[in-house]
Amino acid sequence: MRELVQRHGRSISLAVFLVTLAGLAAALRLPVTLFPHIDYPRVVVSIDAGERDATQMAADITRPAEIALRAIPGVTQIRSTTSRGSAEVALSFDWGDDMVAATLATQGALATILPDLPSGTRFSVRRSDPTIFPVLGISLTSRTLDGVALAQLAQLRVRPLLSTVPGVAGVDVLGGATPEMEVEVNPARLQALGLTIADVATALGSANSVAAVGRIEDRHRLYLALVDDRLTTEADIADVPVKSGTAAGAGVATLGQLATIRRAPAPAWTRVTSNGTNAVLVNIRQTPTADAVDLAKQVNDRLKGANLPAGVDVSFFYDQSELVTGAAHAVRDAILLGALLAGVVLFLFLRSWRLMVITAILLPAVLAATCLALYALHMSFNMMTLGGMAAAVGLIVDDAVVMLEHLMRRLQEAEGDADRPSLLAAAREMARPLLGSTLATIVVFLPLAFISGVTGGFFKALAVTMVAALGVSLLYARYVLPLVAHRWLTLRDAEAADRAERMTDAIATRYERLGVRALARPGLFAGLVAAVLVALGALAWTHIESGFMPAMDEGGFILDYKAKSGAALSDTDRLLRQVEAIIRRTPEVSSYSRRTGVQLGGGLSEADEGDFFIRLKGGSRRPIDEVMAEIRSKIEGQVPGLEIETAQLMEDLIGDLTAVPQPIEVKLFGDDDAQLVRSAGRVADAIGKIEGVVEVVNGLRVAGDAIDVRVDRAAAAIAGVDPDAIARQVEAAVGGTVATQILSGEQVIDVRVRLPQELRSRADALGKLLIRAPDGRTVTLQSVAKISIAAGQRQITREDLAPMIPVTARLEGKDLGTGMADVKRTIDGLHLPVGVRVDYGGLYAQQRRSFADLTTVFVAALLLSALLLTLLFERWAYTAAVIGTVLLSTTAVFLGLWLTGTELDISALMGLTMVVGMITELAIFFLAELPVAGAITASGLVEAGRARLRPILMSALIAVLTLLPLALGISRGAGLQAPLATAIIAGLVIGAPLVLCFLPMLLLLFGRRDRSAPDPIARPA
Repeated sequence: MRELVQRHGRSISLAVFLVTLAGLAAALRLPVTLFPHIDYPRVVVSIDAGERDATQMAADITRPAEIALRAIPGVTQIRSTTSRGSAEVALSFDWGDDMVAATLATQGALATILPDLPSGTRFSVRRSDPTIFPVLGISLTSRTLDGVALAQLAQLRVRPLLSTVPGVAGVDVLGGATPEMEVEVNPARLQALGLTIADVATALGSANSVAAVGRIEDRHRLYLALVDDRLTTEADIADVPVKSGTAAGAGVATLGQLATIRRAPAPAWTRVTSNGTNAVLVNIRQTPTADAVDLAKQVNDRLKGANLPAGVDVSFFYDQSELVTGAAHAVRDAILLGALLAGVVLFLFLRSWRLMVITAILLPAVLAATCLALYALHMSFNMMTLGGMAAAVGLIVDDAVVMLEHLMRRLQEAEGDADRPSLLAAAREMARPLLGSTLATIVVFLPLAFISGVTGGFFKALAVTMVAALGVSLLYARYVLPLVAHRWLTLRDAEAADRAERMTDAIATRYERLGVRALARPGLFAGLVAAVLVALGALAWTHIESGFMPAMDEGGFILDYKAKSGAALSDTDRLLRQVEAIIRRTPEVSSYSRRTGVQLGGGLSEADEGDFFIRLKGGSRRPIDEVMAEIRSKIEGQVPGLEIETAQLMEDLIGDLTAVPQPIEVKLFGDDDAQLVRSAGRVADAIGKIEGVVEVVNGLRVAGDAIDVRVDRAAAAIAGVDPDAIARQVEAAVGGTVATQILSGEQVIDVRVRLPQELRSRADALGKLLIRAPDGRTVTLQSVAKISIAAGQRQITREDLAPMIPVTARLEGKDLGTGMADVKRTIDGLHLPVGVRVDYGGLYAQQRRSFADLTTVFVAALLLSALLLTLLFERWAYTAAVIGTVLLSTTAVFLGLWLTGTELDISALMGLTMVVGMITELAIFFLAELPVAGAITASGLVEAGRARLRPILMSALIAVLTLLPLALGISRGAGLQAPLATAIIAGLVIGAPLVLCFLPMLLLLFGRRDRSAPDPIARPA
């Protein structure tokens, strides 16, 4: 093998150069996204049935839909929320299911029952994936254009312009107004001529038509004959004749004599603002594999060349690419700083600038090859793959250091140029330990292939990145580094290493003295060390906080709000103007946008609810949690009557994609609705008193009040009208009737016939509406019906076909584990009725599942490490001693998390699992110095420890320093990897000394040796 490597040295060098070049090209083509692509197993069905009673809606539409959807193969859970005339049904499937097939099956099930549902029922089906949230949000405001013109500009110019940008999945326009032609009839004139609104609508519909009546061939031409009576302008509509009555002598009046005709905005019960000004928002959604950074750049370029009218201001209220870029830069800085620190350590221990240059060349070459692997696997640069690269830097340098240190040791043993050893032969000596150490780190990632959910989706990307980097690093360290070292390193480098060894000689001497004393009584010393670390670990475990996803500063957050149920849009808007004033006075706020009656990510919304997206300034400012808490407290104190919830967008997004975005969700089930409502109120009141539990929502969301018109059948019969005719005429008077449509440019515009504003703006005016019977007689509505105000109806929520009320809350200044423990204890103390069943959902349910999965991964990693050790050394004592050392090292992880105030979340648990591989790697290097066979002796252990002291210290120190920038999480968006890095650093800080000191004691205890023979250990002076 040595001759083969030496003979093909040039080929190997060229291959490395070409792979590096290809990797750099792949890096430039890899898309940049925030998170890895994950197929979330959730499908959401939105149902619209017009204006309809919530109870009747649930019985006639939602429940049949639930029953049909529950029968779809693979559905694990179904949850529905029903409001007035609308409903939302969420279906959950198993992770890994084919969601394209699940979506088609959902559409098929709904199409099957659609003929049996009430007329006019419509539904839409969408998969829950990150594309439902915008990657870019653009606001259009103007001091000269009204809402209609601004919306037209967005619809007809901006949307087509941006829809063709590569990577754009959709462009949604919110706000502004839809143009329509308003025909406001004069009721006095109608009454004088014996006409009704229905007559006007019928006349309009009949007068606006175009029909092809056939083809005529004449004079060698083929003509299409059209009867064209289309209306195009207000004048055309005004000229439409309306005949009063059916008799031959009935009079005819033009519509212009009966009504005022003008262009006006269509009725809308939503409002959108940006920075306090009425606005139109353009939300841009990306495809799952798009490059967010490139997409944002192209959109910005398109907008600059759009030539929008003067007076139209364009600004970005949300830009996810900033977070992506910030996270990428943070990881890049961590890689560069970590590599620099690793170079410093290498120089301090070996004092060779050549070794620093070799390592500096190796690192980018390995990372470039890793990028090539990511490109081949159709992956992207995201927080997990970039974090994997940053975490792998220390391991890559470690492979190089181990090999270079061994080569340098062989050079140091030479007495002159004539005695210079072959470094290729020396590299062969390290082949087996190097392979074993790399495999020790790789095997801990294998169990990730068998877990699902958010945890599996996220950390599989990190695992693939690290495995690819470690595999390339192994090949380069084994075959490339020896070639370079063989041709470049000289005995002068060995002499420099000899001088540097003076620094480690003092440590080695003290280590040897300590080893002699400890190995004289290994049981006592091992027991003391284990007892101390286990006690500290147990203490940390009882005090450590727990969470789900690591917190990071995204630079912006969502503020959801809910006004008093049924509040008028104008009153809600007045409250929200006060909220906007609070937001503007907050110095950290850069910009904001507000939606009322609609939400950023869609979903079921009423006119009294919506959300803000608040964007914060970059640079130095207060942490986002402090800003959120301040705004929340000011709103609660200064704007009574408004319920609010705050969350960062990614936290909200992941919560929505999995189930519920709130950390705390108490689900109450029961058949007695009144009992369930009372219990929900008690639960909300009780958990709202827990310190740190904020934004409590009792789940009793009311859609709003209603005007109940109950027809008096007897009075209606005497007047000659039926309830259906009354309903149609009241609908025409209140909401207006879309009688026809006209073509205006590229758009079709509705023509709405309605009463004047003063006759339909108040509830008490309804009674005076005139109802016309077929025989021409007219009566007032109040004479044939009883009009009253009905209290608002509560939205109806069911889970798996059972009635359910969810009580939700968020946490402030308290971790998820402690908060949920307090909530459970409080609810247990309420002694709720026997008929009420309690379950817990929200992010807490996701945390429990993820923790269970990662615990399985940790145990599997330990077992695989044990298998690897047995395969390498075939000695039970080695396997048992290393696993014992690894387990003791994990106690340091809990201690490190507790001391640094880091939560135990999925990132920290992944770090804990990686500690298993890293400590096993160091142990393999130690064991490689021991004899393959024979008894384990104290002298042999001390000699092995002294020989491996320098490389183990270097490896641990380099790994710690390369991970330190990630652990600090200074840059924006870098917080996702901070717990992982903190856990690994804590494990290595204690684990490396344990490998050198505690592992030999266990080996001596577990190993077979002749206790009757004296141990020829030489005690140092």
